Amino acid sequence: MKKKYILMTLLAAFALTSCNLDLFPETDYNEGNVQASGEGSTESQYSTRADMEGLRNAIYQDWTKDIQEKGYLDWLVYTECRSDNAYGGNPGTGELMAIEANRQDGENKNVERDWDWYLGQVSKCNNIIFNIDRIKEADESMTEKEWKEWKSEAYCWRAWNLFQMSQIWGDIPLVNSIPPAISADNIEDVYKDYYPPRTARVEVYKQIVGELEFAAENAPETDPSNKHLFTKAFAHGMLARIFAEETLRNWEQVAKHCEAIEKMNYELVDDYAQMWAYDETDAVRNTSESIFEVTFTRSSGNWVWMMFHRNAYNPTDSYSWIKWITPSRDLVAAYEKEGDNVRKNACICEDEAIWSNYYPGNKYKFMHKMPTNATSIILMRLGEIYLLHAEALAKTGDLKGATDYVNKIRKRAGLKDIDVPATENDAIDAILHERRLELAFEGFRFYDLLRHGFERVKTIHDAMPQKDSYWQMRLPLTEETVLMPIPQGALDNNPSLEPNKGY
Repeated sequence: MKKKYILMTLLAAFALTSCNLDLFPETDYNEGNVQASGEGSTESQYSTRADMEGLRNAIYQDWTKDIQEKGYLDWLVYTECRSDNAYGGNPGTGELMAIEANRQDGENKNVERDWDWYLGQVSKCNNIIFNIDRIKEADESMTEKEWKEWKSEAYCWRAWNLFQMSQIWGDIPLVNSIPPAISADNIEDVYKDYYPPRTARVEVYKQIVGELEFAAENAPETDPSNKHLFTKAFAHGMLARIFAEETLRNWEQVAKHCEAIEKMNYELVDDYAQMWAYDETDAVRNTSESIFEVTFTRSSGNWVWMMFHRNAYNPTDSYSWIKWITPSRDLVAAYEKEGDNVRKNACICEDEAIWSNYYPGNKYKFMHKMPTNATSIILMRLGEIYLLHAEALAKTGDLKGATDYVNKIRKRAGLKDIDVPATENDAIDAILHERRLELAFEGFRFYDLLRHGFERVKTIHDAMPQKDSYWQMRLPLTEETVLMPIPQGALDNNPSLEPNKGY
């Protein structure tokens, strides 16, 4: 790429200086911060309110593009296929099958592309975060409200990316500046900004929390007609998720931020299936339950549905993609044991498989939460917040309050109430079970189990090949291989990085 060649040229020119070029390898990392012209930093490109508005609009546009594959499909592989919810593909999708079976390594191309994608998204956020204060001072047309909202939205976007990166890899590079263009005069000082080491997860989370607290105060209010917007509610939801993690665990804070959302204008939809329904003209979107969703139109739509089943708008269309995220027989049985037809039918459909599949059979179960090319990708909704609030209450001793939230969710699914569990552990078991049925294929299962102890996820992960003959054999899960490997290419290009243990 042109940017890479410029950086290589610069470094070659520096060979005439006293620098040891072995310390400064050419890399893909952070190339978004290296200008195609080779002149000045990213910072110099943005000087007006209009520039900043363009950056802000671009972050939303990006969510309708690469998020389909890297931020959604791959995330489902990490969370659903590594758990007991889904199978991962067929022999033609070796990279995904490796992740499902816990056989991934630093050469896995999906892991590598996701690492690069997340870092690229963070770099785009940084362009707003580290330019907007200067632009506000220089451009009087930027109002105080715009400044706070746009900065908050960038904080939210960056927090989402950093949080998911930390869940996948643990300690990650944390870039808190926009480096200037490299020159012979500054290379020794600037090098570390282009090739940073990993930052401890606890420090990443602390920074995210501070930025999300700003966003919780200053982000836009909820727009009922547009849930594809980073709002105060989204910031509170992210804070609740982060405080539920062992790294910064604080169940009182989880409850606090869940309560903040519950006081806003959100409510459960009457019909669970409504969130993924469609009509003859467009997908149903922006329901009262939705907090954040990536929206598509039928004309510009997404292609994610091809990973799962036929396009319900035109089911006679031919399709030949290798299907991923196949509902497991274990998940189907869990729905049937509860008599939970409402959620099973909304999450899973049955169709004829027309390709050679890793999991054979003429009749096949398909993931059904993306029925059309115009269906929104829902990334945060009130049902999840209720169940996260239930966890917080159970962990702080209010088993009755926790049960009430679980029963709100079960009532919507047409199921009978559960009794108040006798112990905290029984309550957590009930909540995790409910989260499995309620949030299937929304990217929670693996990390839900892990959040409550390594043994929970290990027991389920390692037992699946014995429970279901159609599972491929898995390597035993360890506390080290819970994390993905740092891509070998990143390690080669950046000597400041250290690999994860176990790889």
